[in-house]
Amino acid sequence: MMISTRLRNATLAIGLAALSHPACAQQADFNEVGKQMAIMLQNSHFARLPYNAELSSKFFDDYLKSLDFQKVYFTQQDVDGFRAKYGDRLHTLLLQGASMEPAQEIYAVFRERVAERIGHAQEMLKGEFDFTGGESVMMSRKDASWSRDEQEAREVWAKQIKEAVLSETLRRETITRLAKEQGKPDPGADDADPREKVSLRYKRLLASVQDVDDEDIANYFLSAVSRAYDPHTDYMSFREMNRFKGDMKNELVGIGALLQAEEDGATIIKGIVVGGPADKEGTLKLNDRVVAVDSLNSGTSEGMTDIMFMPIDKVVELIRGKESTSVALKVEPSGGAPGQTVVIVIRREKVELKDEQASGEMIHMKNGDGEIRRIGVITLPSFYADFDEGTTRCSVDVERILQRLIEEKMDGLVFDLRNNGGGSLEEVRRMTGFFVPRGPVVQVKNTLGQVQVKDTDGGKPIYTGPMVVLVDKSSASASEILAGALQDYNRAVVVGDSSTFGKGTVQQPMDIGRMLPLFAVRDKAGFLKVTIQKFYRPSGSSTQKDGVVPNVVLPSLMDALDVGEAHMDNALPHDRIRPAADFRTLDAQALFLPNLKERSRERVEACQDFGYVIEDIIKAKERIAKNKVSLNKAEREKELAEADAQKKERNAERGARFEKIAAEDAKSIVFHRITLDDLEKDADLQPYDPSKDEGSYMRRAIDETESLDDTPEWPSGLNAEKREALHIIKDLVEMTETAKVVGILKSDGGLR
Repeated sequence: MMISTRLRNATLAIGLAALSHPACAQQADFNEVGKQMAIMLQNSHFARLPYNAELSSKFFDDYLKSLDFQKVYFTQQDVDGFRAKYGDRLHTLLLQGASMEPAQEIYAVFRERVAERIGHAQEMLKGEFDFTGGESVMMSRKDASWSRDEQEAREVWAKQIKEAVLSETLRRETITRLAKEQGKPDPGADDADPREKVSLRYKRLLASVQDVDDEDIANYFLSAVSRAYDPHTDYMSFREMNRFKGDMKNELVGIGALLQAEEDGATIIKGIVVGGPADKEGTLKLNDRVVAVDSLNSGTSEGMTDIMFMPIDKVVELIRGKESTSVALKVEPSGGAPGQTVVIVIRREKVELKDEQASGEMIHMKNGDGEIRRIGVITLPSFYADFDEGTTRCSVDVERILQRLIEEKMDGLVFDLRNNGGGSLEEVRRMTGFFVPRGPVVQVKNTLGQVQVKDTDGGKPIYTGPMVVLVDKSSASASEILAGALQDYNRAVVVGDSSTFGKGTVQQPMDIGRMLPLFAVRDKAGFLKVTIQKFYRPSGSSTQKDGVVPNVVLPSLMDALDVGEAHMDNALPHDRIRPAADFRTLDAQALFLPNLKERSRERVEACQDFGYVIEDIIKAKERIAKNKVSLNKAEREKELAEADAQKKERNAERGARFEKIAAEDAKSIVFHRITLDDLEKDADLQPYDPSKDEGSYMRRAIDETESLDDTPEWPSGLNAEKREALHIIKDLVEMTETAKVVGILKSDGGLR
C-alpha cells in the first residue's frame, strides 16, 4: 500500500530509469482503458461517489483545469461549447468505451489555442513595451472567470506577455547590479535580450504542448477523471509507475545525472552522482548541454534523436534503458568552442540515490557548566521501500542509525520529518515500534466502514529516552502517522509548523491491463492509484485535512501559503472514530509540556530570525490577498528597492549576529555525521562541519546567479527551526534527569 505524496520539481529530473522495459509495438486501446478504470473507481474508491452527471461535470472541470489552470487559453465560448456537448455525459462515455473522442477534441482545441496565444506573443515580442502606465495583472488566475471571447482572451494574454518581459528585464537589471556591487562578473552579460528570452520560453512551452501522442492525452484526461474522486487518486502511465517504484526504493537504472531543461531548448547537466556511471566514465561534465540522444548507441547519425525543446520527461525516457546497455549523448561541452559537439557513450547501471536515504547526526552540546549533552538526530526524507524485492527498507536503515546513536550514549533524540511526503505504510508501522511498547500505530477504515488496527512489531521498544519529532507543512501521510502516534502515546514532543499536510488516505496501485479483454494490448494500459482506505490515529482522530498539530508551534512562512490537503480540490473530509481498543497512553506529565512551551516561547520571541518570519508572513498574506502585480516599471523598481533595502539591513544584522553564534557554537557544539556508508565501515564517528557541503553524494553545478545571493549561511548549518528543536530536546533531557534525581520519575517513564 502507498500513502505518499512525493512532490517533485517538474523542471528537474534524474536521467535514470526506474525499471527497464521493452518498447511496445502497439499502444493500448485507451477507450477500453477508460472504461475499465471507471468500473474500478466505482467498485474500489473509498468514497463510493454516485456515478452520475454531477460527477461527470467534475471530470469535465478537472480536465480543463489540468490543461489551463491559469485560464488564459480557453475562452468562455470554448468552455460553454464543450460543456454543452460533453459536460454531463463523460461518465456515460467512459462506460461506453468512447471517452477518448472528447478528450482528444478538447485537447486539439487547447493545442490550437496555445499555438494562437504563443503566435500572438511572438508578434508582441518583436515590438516595444510601455511600462509607464497604470496597468496590473493578477498574480493567480485560479479563481478568475474564463475570458468571455477571443478579444478579451487576447487582452488578458497581452498582459501576461508584458509581465513576463518586465519580470525578465527587472531580473536582468538586478543581477547586473548585484554583480557590480559585489565586484563579480555579470552572469547575465551574455544573456539574450529579455524579449528573446521570453520568446524561447514560449517556444519550449509550445513544443511541450504539441509533442504529445494519444497516450499523453489519455494520461491527461484519465488523471483528471481519477482526481475528481480525491486529490490522491490518480491514473499513472506505465512509465510513471516504474518511475514511482524507483523513487520508493531509492535506486534507479541510468547514467546518474541530474538534468534541467534550458529555455533555449537544450538539456543541461546540473548534477552528477558521485560514483555513478557518468562519473566513472568521466567525460560528461557539469553544465554540459545535451542536444541529441541515441538510446541504442547505434553509432549512426540516424540513431540520434534531436531533443531540442523536448519535454524533460521524454528526454529521460530516451536516456534510460536496460542495465548494462549503453546510451550515446550528443553534447556541447560547457568549456568548448561555440557549436562544438562531442558524442559521449555511457554504460547504464543501477544508481543509488544516497542523498535520499536516512541519515543521522550525533551532536555534543556543552552546557555553561561544561556538562555535555549528547543529542542524536535522525533525518528521514521519505518512507522508502522496495515493493518488488524488499531489499531496501527505510525502517531497517533507521534502526541501524538508532542503534548506533544508542551505542554512542545519546541523551535525547530529534527525529526530523520535515519535507517527508510519506511512503510505505508497513515501514511506518514497524518504525513506530522502535519507540513505544507493543500497541496500535494506526487504524485503517475501508469503504464498508470496517476498521483494522495495525500494531507495532515487537513488545519492547529500542529507545525510550526523551524525544522530539520535527515536522512542517510538507510532512505528509506516513510522516503524520508516526508523528500522530507518538503524540497520542505522549511519547514525543512534536515541534514545527501550525500543522502537517493533512493527508489521511491510503492508495493502492491497480494494474488496469489485467482488466482488459483477453487479446487486448495490456503493456501500456497503465495503473489506477486509487484511494481505498482512510487512516486514523490510535486516539481515533483522522489526520485528513487537519493534519497533526504540533505541541510546540514555530512561526513558518508556509502558514501564509495555501499548502496542505485542506486547500486541495475534492479532498475527503476530516472525521473521527473510536480510539483503538488496546490503546494505552504514557504519562503526559513526563513530557513537561507547559515548561517546554514557555521556554520555547521566550526563545522564539527573543529570536530575530523568527521575528523576520513573522514579518514575512504578514506581507505574504497581504500580497496574496491583493493578488495583483503592477506593470509599471517604476512602481516595480520601487518595490524591489524596498525589498533590497530590507534584505541588506537583515543581512548586515545577521552577518554580525551569525558570526557571534558561530563562534559560540565552535566552543560548545561538536557535530558527527552518521551515514549508512559509515555504518558499513563500522568506523569511529568523525567530527564534521555541517555548514559545509561535506560528503554529498552528488556534485552540483554552481549557479552563478544564485552565488550573488549574499545572505549569510546559517551558523553551523542550523536554521532557526532545527536550532530551536535542539534547545527543546535539551530542555526535555534536563527536566527528565531532574525528575530522576528528585525521585518523581517512575520506571515506566511516568511521574509519581
